[in-house]
Amino acid sequence: MATDYDEPRVRPEDQPANESLEAIQAQRSATTQTALIDVEDGETAEGIDLPGADLSHEELLIQVIPEQEDEFTCMSCFLVHHRSQLAREKNGDKFCTECEG
Repeated sequence: MATDYDEPRVRPEDQPANESLEAIQAQRSATTQTALIDVEDGETAEGIDLPGADLSHEELLIQVIPEQEDEFTCMSCFLVHHRSQLAREKNGDKFCTECEG
């Protein structure tokens, strides 16, 4: 028996049932859904910093690494780049290839 692969595949459960409106409404009322949201204890507003909040009691732990010998700071974008991205140097100011385009 040949199979037509272009024919739409419809499963029996996808077919609309010839049920009455009362039967459909009764089925829906039997499976009512509740709008209950599961909130975990860790998802409180304490972890959110609002704009303008007082952060003077907070301490930042950042390790600053000084500019290396093979790096330079672009005087246009003020980013630290590798010396291979040096496009030009003018009056001691260095510019990267991204800014010089």
